[in-house]
Amino acid sequence: QVIAAAGPFGHTALLGGLIALTLIFNPFIPGAVNAVFMAPIALATAISLNVSPYPFIMGVAYGCASSFMTPVSHPVNILVMSPGGYRFTDYLKNGLPIALIVLTLSTLLLPVLFPF
Repeated sequence: QVIAAAGPFGHTALLGGLIALTLIFNPFIPGAVNAVFMAPIALATAISLNVSPYPFIMGVAYGCASSFMTPVSHPVNILVMSPGGYRFTDYLKNGLPIALIVLTLSTLLLPVLFPF
């Protein structure tokens, strides 16, 4: 149903949506768990579109590697929170723009590096 709704916007829009969904889950669950959860969705999306799964799987990998929006999204974020005097909102203020850059660049460059 999601593929049918996003179909008119093309494969790149679906890739961007998949990366965005991965980035949305990333602050709340660890990256490895997020990858295990999102990889089958990415693979099923590519298979149903009859395209290469590489851009979709790499999109999930890039989204999972971008875990800097909350202190709980990565163990290192928690380790530096107290000594650095950071607050929860500091991670969101600094991590959200970086996540949007990752989303934009990944959506634009992954189809070039890994063609559909």
